[in-house]
Amino acid sequence: MSMQWPDLTALWLSFKLAGLTTVVLILLTTPLAYWLAKTQSKLKPLIETLVALPIVLPPTVMGFYLLVLLGPDGWLGAFWVSVTGSALTFSFSGLVIASVCYSLPFVVQPLQNGFESINPSIQDAAKTLGTRGTRLFFKVTLPLSKRAFLTAAVMGFAHTLGEFGVVLMVGGNIPGATKVIAIEIYNQVEMLNYPQAHVLSAILLVLAFVMIFALYYLNQSNKPKQVQ
Repeated sequence: MSMQWPDLTALWLSFKLAGLTTVVLILLTTPLAYWLAKTQSKLKPLIETLVALPIVLPPTVMGFYLLVLLGPDGWLGAFWVSVTGSALTFSFSGLVIASVCYSLPFVVQPLQNGFESINPSIQDAAKTLGTRGTRLFFKVTLPLSKRAFLTAAVMGFAHTLGEFGVVLMVGGNIPGATKVIAIEIYNQVEMLNYPQAHVLSAILLVLAFVMIFALYYLNQSNKPKQVQ
């Protein structure tokens, strides 16, 4: 039996979801990561714990609570219905919100580590030259954190691309709308269509390897060389 090339609609939807989620996370979490890196607040351990929860929580647990929150009876879901007239659950918009929550630590933690690794004396020197506030961040902090932003973007994208439990709970299995690549692989396995599952799994495996390899390679090549 000849190998039939699978429908890549689910893969395209996964790319769309991962890309949009990564952009939203970078924009939303950069101030949070910077605050966590610089604050001495007693609330810091609590906020860091909340950020890290998706790493240890089973996806079904998080997916269930997001389903309740985003559903028509949940406060966020009810508000969305009142504004747009459509439900967040079993929709692409709901997938984006769920993915942002689920991939949160994979973006916040690299950014926080990057901000913490910046030598404070560099920022202090910039302040003495009159560079302060947002100008200090964009002119000094941001360029010094480019490796952290690269890591955060790749990890957020890759983690979202491989989501299964959360997106299944919140988005279901609607072709062209919420059926992402991980769900499509599961469907093919359920139908005992292993050749199709092999092809889709191999695509994800290669993509994951290429992204992580490129990340490590670029970070290694951008490291400052030590003087002998």
